[in-house]
Amino acid sequence: MGVRLPPGVPFYIMNKKGLFVTFEGIEGCGKSTQARLLAESLRNLGLSVLLTREPGGPRISEEIRTILLNKEFNEMNRLTEVFLYMASRAQHTLEWIIPAIEKGQIVICDRYYDSTYAYQGAAREIPEYEIETINTIATTGLKPDVTYIIDVPVEIGLERLHNGTKAEDIDRLESEDIDFHRRVRAGYLKLAKKEPDRVVVIDGTKNIEEIHKDIMKNIKQRYKDLSGE
Repeated sequence: MGVRLPPGVPFYIMNKKGLFVTFEGIEGCGKSTQARLLAESLRNLGLSVLLTREPGGPRISEEIRTILLNKEFNEMNRLTEVFLYMASRAQHTLEWIIPAIEKGQIVICDRYYDSTYAYQGAAREIPEYEIETINTIATTGLKPDVTYIIDVPVEIGLERLHNGTKAEDIDRLESEDIDFHRRVRAGYLKLAKKEPDRVVVIDGTKNIEEIHKDIMKNIKQRYKDLSGE
């Protein structure tokens, strides 16, 4: 059964020429590093790449990001949180992501709509069908072509986070307790089982270069025109 959108909500049909790649994972997994390395490697092959992030991207989305991650807003209700993420995502998708894909660019996004299933769905316990509906509205139906989940045990991710980040720079979501982050990881692994053709789980306990090689091997197998041959 598909998502039923409210009357008047557009479902965008793209003239899709480019590629949409997303990176996901718990805090401290190394996904941001891997997104950057993939962008650099594909640019070295002569390809046009837009590297972006969520929440964030265009100006409005970045402003929403500052609210979402502000530790002073601990009273934020889970519904407020999810709708702020969706507002950021809608602006990001319509202003940056869709136009770039239609131009034939490769868009690499550090987090996208799978984060909402993991963080607000699995961890905040908002029902999946509700997440699916509002995600579809915010993205106008856009889905990543391939998603890489950089998977590490929660203890390793949080240790990396706290070793590499000053205490005052830990944001609101990163500050959640360990059980929250365990639910996030479980949510991601559930997604991977649900959509094995799109979602690829990468062993994040390897060193940075090994992880990058695994991702490059996978993406070149999927899209032969990226091989550079």
